[in-house]
Amino acid sequence: MKIREISDKDIEAVSALCIASFSKAVAGSLSEEGVLTFSKVAAGYAFLKRMNEGNVMLVAESGEEIEGIIELKDGRHIAMFFVKPEKQMQGIGKQLLSSVLTYARFDTVTVKASLSSVPAYVKYGFEMAGDIAESSGLVYQPMEFELNKPVQLTALAAAD
Repeated sequence: MKIREISDKDIEAVSALCIASFSKAVAGSLSEEGVLTFSKVAAGYAFLKRMNEGNVMLVAESGEEIEGIIELKDGRHIAMFFVKPEKQMQGIGKQLLSSVLTYARFDTVTVKASLSSVPAYVKYGFEMAGDIAESSGLVYQPMEFELNKPVQLTALAAAD
């Protein structure tokens, strides 16, 4: 497994991976508005725009196949984090998260986790940081990870 920065040639594959993963794990729990909002955020042109704005985007690649994606916005917020459903629970997410945290420019990294992904974030050492909220039909749990908290780093190291 290789973790590397995204390139222009990856955009469509990354978009398709995110939409497929979202459709399987999250879309059924959201309104039509939430599904439409996500489809716009995960579209290839939106990834390209955010990449050109300086967001850090890493992919996990096996051979020529992209298995996962993580995006860090403003050096502090995980904006996208998906692993192919059939590749989950194999340590890909842990590798992506560990890699992107090296780009963090703040002691606290945040995420607006879909409700179905909360257990994974907890496993990685994230903690709840407020009440469940909704924006443009997307329902999420605010969470955060303290980089300089030994317990958090131990949790990430132990996560599979």
